[in-house]
Amino acid sequence: MDKPLKSAVELAMERLRKQDADAGVESHPLTDAQKASIAEVRNFYHAKMAQADVLRQSKLRATFSPEERQRIETEFRVDRERLTSERDTKIEKIRRGET
Repeated sequence: MDKPLKSAVELAMERLRKQDADAGVESHPLTDAQKASIAEVRNFYHAKMAQADVLRQSKLRATFSPEERQRIETEFRVDRERLTSERDTKIEKIRRGET
């Protein structure tokens, strides 16, 4: 009993690694360049989402029509989903080493 007890998180991570190994999933550590690229992509899309939010708020302040406000909110949700999808796609390409 020389080994210290493991936390629940450590045990769960071991189980997940074993499941991945059994399923044939390989894990490759990210290089420093990949980490920097991912951080750059995240920062870029964070700024784009903040910009879209500021524009939405500005448009909402300028209108009082419930229909127009609903249209603005819907457009914002669509833009946010599109930006999130683009960000996730680019990050996944970087992880796979395609970019």
